[in-house]
Amino acid sequence: MKGTFRPGAIRALFLSTTAFAISFAVWGLIAALAPTLAQLYGLSATEKSLMIAIPVLLGSLGRLPAGMLADRFGGRKVFAVLLAVSALPAFGLGLSTSYAQLLLFGFFLGLAGATFPVGVGFTSKWFPPERQGFALGIYGMGNIGQSLAVFGAPVLALFFGDWRPVFFVFAAVALLWAVVFYLFARDAAAAAQPPTLAESLSVLRRSPLAWIFALFYFLTFGGFVALSIYLPTLLREEFALAATDAGARTAGFVVLATLMRPVGGLAADRYGGARVLAWVFGLLAAVALLMSTQWMPTFTVGALGAATLLGLGNGAVFKLVPQYFPKETGTVTGLVGAFGGLGGFFPPLALGLIRDATGSYALGFVLLALFALGCFAIDRFVIMGRDEAARKGAPAKTPAAR
Repeated sequence: MKGTFRPGAIRALFLSTTAFAISFAVWGLIAALAPTLAQLYGLSATEKSLMIAIPVLLGSLGRLPAGMLADRFGGRKVFAVLLAVSALPAFGLGLSTSYAQLLLFGFFLGLAGATFPVGVGFTSKWFPPERQGFALGIYGMGNIGQSLAVFGAPVLALFFGDWRPVFFVFAAVALLWAVVFYLFARDAAAAAQPPTLAESLSVLRRSPLAWIFALFYFLTFGGFVALSIYLPTLLREEFALAATDAGARTAGFVVLATLMRPVGGLAADRYGGARVLAWVFGLLAAVALLMSTQWMPTFTVGALGAATLLGLGNGAVFKLVPQYFPKETGTVTGLVGAFGGLGGFFPPLALGLIRDATGSYALGFVLLALFALGCFAIDRFVIMGRDEAARKGAPAKTPAAR
């Protein structure tokens, strides 16, 4: 297997995965400390949900321009700049003294979440198509950064006796790795000229497939982000767990989903991304209903099942993106990643509203099950149907024609 790699590919994968993990950890800091901050400022469930979700907003909206800039100027420069700039709001959060300041700095903290498409474009160019699913699955394991935040941030807060130094520590790490990435990472040599911004945008106008993949990632990655940032709060409110216990369980959720991401990419390399996603969406509807219960054993089974399936789904989606869009990987990844990030922004808000209105989170998980069934139908009858028609020689657009 090593013989199929370009020289420097392993180093590029290590640097991008590590950078993604650090940026993802910074992105999840507010969620990790949400119980402490909510108690400090006396927040309602809706106010707390907004505080948790606000970093996801800019992280989502910023992914499309970040991906386009990476296609144009290279992932090395763009990734390093985003890491360095995201350290500034993290430092500001450590100095904040009000809920309004938390929202302001939390919004700009979202820049850390905009790194995802940059790393996808940077990494995929180092690997041949038959290895891209697995390589991007490894890169996606940078999601482990969320686990570092939800488990490590409360521990550091206990160690320092205050939550503020936690933001300073993570800001320093982000700034340090920005320098490391800029000095040691290298963009893969490209045979063609990089596309202009106008050329990058044109693919979004002419290709419905890009928007379908965005919808799929809205569910798989959005579901992962939403649960990873909201579980600490949900477990404390619904099951009266201690902050450290809720953080440890959330970290387990994140680790399991992260470990399953390369498995999803590897399965997609072998069986096809659309086929893997069909299983993911169908089974996700079932486990979401398990999470709608208020009994801890059933909820735990559902949460672990969701972690497994969402991780597999994330890996499978990003097998499809470079497969169908080899020249515009960063741009399409930006679109898909933006929708994935928005999928992490809206559910926490909805869960907070549902909790305030009904006293329970059950309805939110029922809606998740219905959405998963909708994605299953689109995958089965649009993507898989298209591929089956192409194999039978029926008139169908090729990936290159889109």
